[in-house]
Amino acid sequence: LQGRLKDYPVHCLAAAGMALMLSACGATHTSVLSTRQASNPRAATASRRNGSCHTVAAPQPRGPQHLPRPTGRLSPSNTYTVDLHTNCGSIEIRLAVGRAPLIAASFAHLVGIGFYNDLTFHRVVPGFVIQGGDPNGDGSGGPGYTVVEPPPRSLRYTVGIVAMAKTASDPAGTAGSQFFIVTGGRVDLPPVYALLGKVVGGWKTVMAISHVHTGPGPTGEESRPTTPIVISSATLTVTPSAGS
Repeated sequence: LQGRLKDYPVHCLAAAGMALMLSACGATHTSVLSTRQASNPRAATASRRNGSCHTVAAPQPRGPQHLPRPTGRLSPSNTYTVDLHTNCGSIEIRLAVGRAPLIAASFAHLVGIGFYNDLTFHRVVPGFVIQGGDPNGDGSGGPGYTVVEPPPRSLRYTVGIVAMAKTASDPAGTAGSQFFIVTGGRVDLPPVYALLGKVVGGWKTVMAISHVHTGPGPTGEESRPTTPIVISSATLTVTPSAGS
């Protein structure tokens, strides 16, 4: 895949590989989703479908977050799987605890406190990535803290890899709450985006999201889903090792 992919706002663009760009910005601006919010963010309208996705109400942007950085750790002897339940189906992500213990622990913490409930996939670029996890719903927000854990230098962002978005000015491996799932087979990104894990179930859901209709976002990039793609809830399953 070649070309230029933009995120929000323009000054937060991050160059990567063959002029590819992937970022998560820290600036604050009005979310497009705020004009479509419902009085009850959890209320789903199942009377209409967009392909294999139910139509749901857009959640209200939360605004700036100020969560403390978590200090807990995950046991490398256990297996940790996160289920993202969306209006397009569920996605199972196996956390890379061994290769990315700090990132995995931060993500698991956010899942555990319900941070990802009622957030969206705000960016869809066919043949590249689907991106979500922003409390503002537009690519500008995060949890109020960052964790830095540079990924393995040998990391390749192959189909199904899940990693964390960052701004151009952030050090390699910087992560907040925004994540992306690689959907393209030829994504040439340098190993500067923190590894989170990989998709181990629900690939049909990933593909359904990657094929939703999109329109221009704040910068004009044709990547914002025209109907909300909402994570209704995220749950963490811990499987002890056989010897536990």
